[in-house]
Amino acid sequence: MSKSIFLVFLAFISCHFLLAQTAGDLAKVTTAFVQTLPSDQKATIQFDFADSLRTKWTNLPIGLAPRSGVKFGDLSEESKIKFHRVLSTIFSSQGYLKVFTIMQVDDILHEIMEIAYQREQMNEKTIKMIRTLDWDYGNYVVAILGDPSVDDSWGLKLEGHHLSINLTVSGDEFSMTPVFLGSDPAVVEVTQYAGLRPLSKEEDYGFWLVNTLDDAQKAKATLSEKVPGDILTSPSRDQWINEYRGIKGSELNPEQQKILHYLIEEYVNNLDHPKAEEYLAILHARGMDEVYFNWIGSYEPMKAHYYMIHSPDFIIEYDNVGFLDNANHIHTIWRENGNDFGEDILKKHRLAHHHQ
Repeated sequence: MSKSIFLVFLAFISCHFLLAQTAGDLAKVTTAFVQTLPSDQKATIQFDFADSLRTKWTNLPIGLAPRSGVKFGDLSEESKIKFHRVLSTIFSSQGYLKVFTIMQVDDILHEIMEIAYQREQMNEKTIKMIRTLDWDYGNYVVAILGDPSVDDSWGLKLEGHHLSINLTVSGDEFSMTPVFLGSDPAVVEVTQYAGLRPLSKEEDYGFWLVNTLDDAQKAKATLSEKVPGDILTSPSRDQWINEYRGIKGSELNPEQQKILHYLIEEYVNNLDHPKAEEYLAILHARGMDEVYFNWIGSYEPMKAHYYMIHSPDFIIEYDNVGFLDNANHIHTIWRENGNDFGEDILKKHRLAHHHQ
């Protein structure tokens, strides 16, 4: 093989792997999943793309907020295998394992509550109420919006306790926001899983950054108010915030900017590499100088704290609260300005088809 042909071959291979996660790949694996479903589940899981379900989200357990679609626990083993293939196509190994672990933690949380009841740390009335919340690995609901096998625009949702995954595909583009990941407990303290932390770096890198700030920087970054009981862009509140608060990236030294970048990457790199690189390219084009970071609450773990990372292009929120003085319950979200639920790519797709 000549050197020139070899280089062309390498370029072809490189492009192939660079484009390993495309809208076509997502349609292919999702269609393969749908084809494993019996007719009754196909009818239950599929919705019109225009259905309002597509742009609604919540992180509540299904006992408090029933979902439309098919429960993961009701899928056959074949369908579960195919759906895991969908998840591992959407996410990097890091993101895939976080989603899987968050689902597993619901079983652990259920066990924790039963142990507390057995140890008489919880009364009969409370445990009965908790059982109605339906915390369970199988109680996450899948819905397909549109038909990925034939439609240009379609979507997929996976939702349940501490999880809201929202994929929107339009033509050759796709959006993954909003992405909500949470964990209760943030660190498991009993059972054989003691020590498990599904969202460890979201917490650790936040503390790393805020504790590298000098007194003047910390005073500017820290907002003098009570730690929010939840993320600010929750389903019941405004989904975007226009006011920038805290310390600006241009006011951080290079090492602090690097840590802030690590923290942002922890969220973005939940997606498979090509999509993560696309989002990071947007960050780099604007530059770290335009990114704001704010903090509320304690600078120590296990005490209530909150942070937001905010630029004109995206918002990341992290909230860790709990009962009494034990903050052990994390909520996080990552969202795009103007492109949550694929708003921007759908608009571009409609305009392109209109001009044609």
